[in-house]
Amino acid sequence: MTPTQTTPETRTGGCHCGAVRYEAWGKVFNATVCHCTLCRGTTGAPAVAWFSVEATHFRLTRGQPQSYRSTPRGNRTFCAVCGTQLTFREDGETAIDITTASLDEPAAAAVAPRDQTYARSALPWMDGLHVLPRIAASRDKG
Repeated sequence: MTPTQTTPETRTGGCHCGAVRYEAWGKVFNATVCHCTLCRGTTGAPAVAWFSVEATHFRLTRGQPQSYRSTPRGNRTFCAVCGTQLTFREDGETAIDITTASLDEPAAAAVAPRDQTYARSALPWMDGLHVLPRIAASRDKG
């Protein structure tokens, strides 16, 4: 794995309902948007933003997520209450992948995606999102 950013600060995050919380610190690497069919299938989203840290630099601070073996060689964790996907870890890897949107501050530059993985699996309409009208809130609230 090639590091893309060194960040000494601790990042906090968790699920939507607050039942599961975590801390991650240290070097951030592999910040990406993944278009693979597994990410789409397990989240119901067209793509998922992830970043990685060494697994020894990740700890749960509240609750215990459920685990789902989504591939023969890896597990995803998610909140059993609200369903938020939190992590992915491949067997034998020293790193853990964390969903960027589960961070308390997902807009931080250190975790901004540096590339897109599994681009060959991307939904074709994803390329045109930047030209769609941007509505500040929901359609009925403008």
